[in-house]
Amino acid sequence: MVKLTVLYFASLRDAAGVACEQVVSDAPDLRGLYAQLQSRHGFAWSTDALRVAAQGEFAHWDDALCEGGEVAFIPPVSGG
Repeated sequence: MVKLTVLYFASLRDAAGVACEQVVSDAPDLRGLYAQLQSRHGFAWSTDALRVAAQGEFAHWDDALCEGGEVAFIPPVSGG
């Protein structure tokens, strides 16, 4: 089990109802963590449409979770 902070942006923040939360997960990687949180919060985005960052840098979905780390899920953003 790994404890970490998860940051949400844009529509993910709206769906989760919070901008960040502390999470304890047994997921093997960032993709597994997102799947757990997607199930909990009902996120509509698939991993193909999102970017993921860990410890302040863009990461890969198959990267392992880091105890005490920070993960951000970033959906596509449109501007006007």
